[in-house]
Amino acid sequence: MTPQDPSLLTALTGVANASEPLPGLATGGQPAETHLRALRDAGAAVVLDIRDPMEARHFDEVAAVGGIGMRYINVPVTSGALSDETMERILAVLRNRSEAAVFLHCASGNRVGGPLIAHLVLDNGMDEDDAVEIAMRAGLRSVEVMEWGLDYARRKAS
Repeated sequence: MTPQDPSLLTALTGVANASEPLPGLATGGQPAETHLRALRDAGAAVVLDIRDPMEARHFDEVAAVGGIGMRYINVPVTSGALSDETMERILAVLRNRSEAAVFLHCASGNRVGGPLIAHLVLDNGMDEDDAVEIAMRAGLRSVEVMEWGLDYARRKAS
């Protein structure tokens, strides 16, 4: 590893619950602008923000991501609105990361847990217990979000 080519996890030093659960997939809480540049330098091309656009941020993330040549995607995940449509939009991005890495984030890493569970189970053949453990290491704390991911994976696996 050279300073010009850091790992995704190294690029996220200081981000709450930073994790690299799969090659080419980093997760965590809200990044700073410096993290975005470091992610780009580590090979990430997409920032998938699952925060509501109305949630407070310390900078204009959309402009910052676009300004450094990365793609910004927002798919809001909010309590009480955990739908299949939302899950499918997130999974479509995660499934299309063969060419460049993706950074999936919310404010703390909690909400990334549901889609992460579904992705690990459905697309990576992982058993539920292992997927939940990885999601918890990535910041999952909400039973509602965990059940959303598990329920989706169970229904789509059958």
